[in-house]
Amino acid sequence: MNLAETFLSSYIKRSTYYKELADKTFAQLSEANFHYQANDASNSIAIIIQHLVGNMLSRFTNLLTEDGEKEWRNRDTEFEEQQLSKEALLQKWEEGWACYLSAVKNLTEDDLLKTITIRNEELSVVDALNRQLAHYPYHVGQIVYIGRMIKDNQWQSLSIPKGQSQQFNDQMQKP
Repeated sequence: MNLAETFLSSYIKRSTYYKELADKTFAQLSEANFHYQANDASNSIAIIIQHLVGNMLSRFTNLLTEDGEKEWRNRDTEFEEQQLSKEALLQKWEEGWACYLSAVKNLTEDDLLKTITIRNEELSVVDALNRQLAHYPYHVGQIVYIGRMIKDNQWQSLSIPKGQSQQFNDQMQKP
């Protein structure tokens, strides 16, 4: 594998990992949980989903040929509670991720060296990808944190549960 293939493979692996963290959080939540807001200044999980999907569709639709901030995107409405059902939110979620991952999977080594624009700012494709790999996990972390707050003691850990690091490490050492 060359450097470009290694980068893209790693990039897709990391992106998919963060999607899976959110997916595992969603599986633990009721429909009402998606709309929980700690206060008026906070976003619900539903709002975060709306924002991520809007961003993914805007940035990765015609990634190499159009500005990443599409004219049809209305970012402000992404932050308004739309009272979508859990099913509708998850459908949007999958649509956004499919657009994003499909675009990345179709990139070539030559594409990585190209320049694209986001809001008329020129970026290398690599820089634009890294920008998104910082942005999306930031919001996935918010989703997980909100889900964990909501579920409290019923939360099913997505990694090594508290107090079980040594047990986990011992298990990893077994052949």
